[in-house]
Amino acid sequence: MTRTRDQDACPGALTVHQAADGALVRIRLAGGAITAAQLAALADVASNFGSPAMELTSRGNIQIRGLTDTDAVAAALADAGLLPSPTHERVRNIVASPLSGRCGGVADVAALVTELDAAIQAEPDLAGLPGRFLFGLDDGRGDISGLGPDAGVHMLDADAGALLLGGVDTGVRIPRAEVVPTLVTVARRFAAGRGKAWRVGELEDRSLLLAGLTPAVPGGQRWAPTVRPPVGWIEQRDGRVALGAGVRLGVFSARDAQFLAAIEAPIAITPWRSVLVFDLDESVADTALRVLAPMGLVFDENSPWLDVSACTGSPGCAKSLTDVRADAAAAAQDTAAAAAAAQEPYSGHRHFVGCDRACGSPPVGDVLVATEDGYRLRIAPP
Repeated sequence: MTRTRDQDACPGALTVHQAADGALVRIRLAGGAITAAQLAALADVASNFGSPAMELTSRGNIQIRGLTDTDAVAAALADAGLLPSPTHERVRNIVASPLSGRCGGVADVAALVTELDAAIQAEPDLAGLPGRFLFGLDDGRGDISGLGPDAGVHMLDADAGALLLGGVDTGVRIPRAEVVPTLVTVARRFAAGRGKAWRVGELEDRSLLLAGLTPAVPGGQRWAPTVRPPVGWIEQRDGRVALGAGVRLGVFSARDAQFLAAIEAPIAITPWRSVLVFDLDESVADTALRVLAPMGLVFDENSPWLDVSACTGSPGCAKSLTDVRADAAAAAQDTAAAAAAAQEPYSGHRHFVGCDRACGSPPVGDVLVATEDGYRLRIAPP
């Protein structure tokens, strides 16, 4: 792919995007982690300065649309600790296994997320990374490696991991202590030699990124993408409970956010447009589940809402030909109705988009592109 410009137009907390429905900002959350107080602050920002319908992104970030006072928004984000580096705020793109350290996986990568975030902000050269460059930390379960991070590590055990470029195992093995320095070095080399490339997959020659790193085993392994989020009642290894909630079409209302924040527990936004609330006693988890489920959050792993997604569509995006979210919602309801009638429901994931840009498309499933005559199936490039 040949780009016509050397920088992408991804919005940030300070780099405002002017959408059809007003100003839009995207708040980066390293590893998806956010405190209850910070989530409450975002809900207040959305309610007071923009649309209360916040959006969860496929990188575990949060967007707020329709903003009327971006200076006040920036000040509120800074006060909440959600703007740790004005120079690097668009490049803090870190995804990590959200259940790491609490359930599953072979290593706890939570501390690596914090360390990597600090290292990115401390490296002046990385301020020039494209806003789409993605760091990934996988705790060994494969959920993040399947997202194809530009520079990532897939932990093989508690002490070492495989270095990934573009989601592909390079064969290089890294001690845990070298994970963050290695990822920063790779990113710095990419920033210096990328030309007009925004992602590692667009480079013709990746050898520069691996200079001085010798493969220990043959590379080439890829991981299957994860599409469905972890939802429902999740037992943590310490005996406490995590609640996983799917968010319908990734639209997260300020009211939902305020209720979640009121639990006063650690929270993570996942790359599958869902929310995890951690470290709950069983009684608290049971009460939260009874309150949140009727509000529309999805706790059923078999829900058809987990099999549909959509871009923003009309009226928020001027490029969209139709209200794709309404069509995606109708598809989920049709699937539910078919299942209730003992008919064969649609099987697989469907992503509805309003134009050929196909924003937010997942790595697997059908992408349905709006046309003047309905939808057509997008054929993905090899």
